[in-house]
Amino acid sequence: MREPELHRVVHTMGTVFSCTVRAEPTPRLRRALDEAESLLHHVDEVFSPFRPDSAVTRVRHGRPVPRQWQPELSEIVTLCAAAHRRTGGAFSAWHSGVFDPTGLVKGWAVERAALLLHEAGAERVCLNGGGDVQLYGGPWRVGIAHPLRPGFCAAVVESPGGPLGIATSGPSERGCHIIDPRTGLPPADGPASLTVTGPSLTEADMLATAASCMGSEARGWLGAQQGVAAFGVMPDGQTWSAGAF
Repeated sequence: MREPELHRVVHTMGTVFSCTVRAEPTPRLRRALDEAESLLHHVDEVFSPFRPDSAVTRVRHGRPVPRQWQPELSEIVTLCAAAHRRTGGAFSAWHSGVFDPTGLVKGWAVERAALLLHEAGAERVCLNGGGDVQLYGGPWRVGIAHPLRPGFCAAVVESPGGPLGIATSGPSERGCHIIDPRTGLPPADGPASLTVTGPSLTEADMLATAASCMGSEARGWLGAQQGVAAFGVMPDGQTWSAGAF
């Protein structure tokens, strides 16, 4: 007999979030799904660079941030500063002096929402936010879209258990939007797509963003990172992996 599932689709942060929970649809889990949806909308309200009253916009213009948002803002600023140091500046939330933490916030939000569901009793969770995926339990099989062959998978990640975060970065979906903050230019020899996996989606998302700016250095740098694995597709279609991918 097929295991019961709960599903939820949320439109926010300019993308689509889809959630699957394999469990009996108890009132507690239904409430947790509502809370997870509210959390994602809340993160957009606080961290969207396009909202005139978000915390990000307020910081940019030197305006005070509401007290209730300050702990979350402080956490994100701390995470971004640590990411900047760890990547040697390949990840930066301060682009030309303008605060923009969006390279980290989406993965962080997905990880928080998935953890909320897991702590509510959902042992098997798959939460996908615009291609950034946080898993609990299993088994799950997640396809990595091929950047050069629309409709095909370049690889499949299998997760018998969790937690596992899967983050993919690259220009194939949104065009050339990746800028190396160290040069202010797109990477000259970067991959067509780059996927990083690890227990924390926040970390995987940040590492995928940073490594996409590193060009030919990405594979070696990711291979030296502890606890994560990576898979890259180059513009000529060749692939490579690092760690236990």
